[in-house]
Amino acid sequence: MIVEYIRYRIDPAESGAFEQAYARAAASLAAAPQCVDYELSRCVDEPEWYVLRIGWTSTDDHMKGFRGGEHFPAFFAEIKPYVQRIEEMRHYERTPVRGAGGSVPTMYAWAGGGEALARLTEVFYTNVLKDDLLRPLFEHMAPDHPKWVAIWLGEVFGGPGRYSGERGGYHHMVRQHLGKAITEAQRRRWVSLLMDAADEVGLPDDPEFRAAFASYIEWGTRIALANSQPDAKPPLEAPMPHWSWGVAPPYTG
Repeated sequence: MIVEYIRYRIDPAESGAFEQAYARAAASLAAAPQCVDYELSRCVDEPEWYVLRIGWTSTDDHMKGFRGGEHFPAFFAEIKPYVQRIEEMRHYERTPVRGAGGSVPTMYAWAGGGEALARLTEVFYTNVLKDDLLRPLFEHMAPDHPKWVAIWLGEVFGGPGRYSGERGGYHHMVRQHLGKAITEAQRRRWVSLLMDAADEVGLPDDPEFRAAFASYIEWGTRIALANSQPDAKPPLEAPMPHWSWGVAPPYTG
């Protein structure tokens, strides 16, 4: 992905028409497979300045794919009156230096930290061993298995990187599922019992947290199921997943 920044200088008297033109042009960006996302911002200190940020899948996809494609004519027709107002237009590569600020808590913190996740996995695996469908998968698990799953979840949800530092990260976790031949029925029961355990131990039940929590559990268990099949050949080295709020940040109002 690359990021294009376009800086405009627009007479404040024309700002309304300019923003409306880009609102219409945005329909073409939203339809273009080369466009990742976009955002038009206006300077607070000097309101005549605007910055348009567009994420593109690549420079070539922008310069050749989008500009030579079906969506560009309608896009350009809307913004053509303002092309001469462009002061700067550049493509930028993203660097690894990025992250979230402290204004939005991590899911780890919102859940109650490591202690809450440890309670969750203790209750969950106690119930797993009572379940006829799941017990065959877990009856020989190590006594500290629930602890390490809690530590994994903690790192995934933005907490300390203990699973990477003490357990080996993703490559250790993926190997735990190889050859297990997990069934879809077992996966669904795993999800159901974990959600029940979340209620039992009192994890936050606000819709935003539970939606983000459930989305990771769905994603993770589906990856585990696929990796566990007899003919699966998953990559054994990959970055740790990191999960956040997605489209619904925590409601604090």
